[in-house]
Amino acid sequence: MSKQFRVQVVAKAVQELQDATDLIDELAARRLGINRTDLRCLSRLTARGPLTASELAAAAGLTGGAATTAIDRLERADLAGRVRDTADRRRVLVHLTEQGQRAVQEIWGPIAADAQAELLQFSVAELELIETFLRRALHNQAHHADRLREETLGT
Repeated sequence: MSKQFRVQVVAKAVQELQDATDLIDELAARRLGINRTDLRCLSRLTARGPLTASELAAAAGLTGGAATTAIDRLERADLAGRVRDTADRRRVLVHLTEQGQRAVQEIWGPIAADAQAELLQFSVAELELIETFLRRALHNQAHHADRLREETLGT
């Protein structure tokens, strides 16, 4: 099979993975009673730990006002909360609540465990190749998100 054919097969698999991930996100948001923006904030808090509202806004690609609104909704759902930073009392950090941590574990814990089991089937060299591909794909996505953001703001 040609290299171009393999590229097309991989591209199709990536699209199908994105669609499957999108479906999981939609179902998770419904289960938690939140919208997709709130879910993106929940994801960033899960991945990075407590963040200031401005850090969360940047990580989730939101304006400050949109992030504040999302944080308010996450607080009402008892998935996240605001607490004063113990190191700097002027700073307020947004963190996952215990209920938020449980919800994340219940929804994504089994997915992560299954993914880990699949990844353990690969050799170290194969894992390095997968990591390289994923880093490049992430860079590509970030680049095009910036492009779309700039085009949207420019219109």
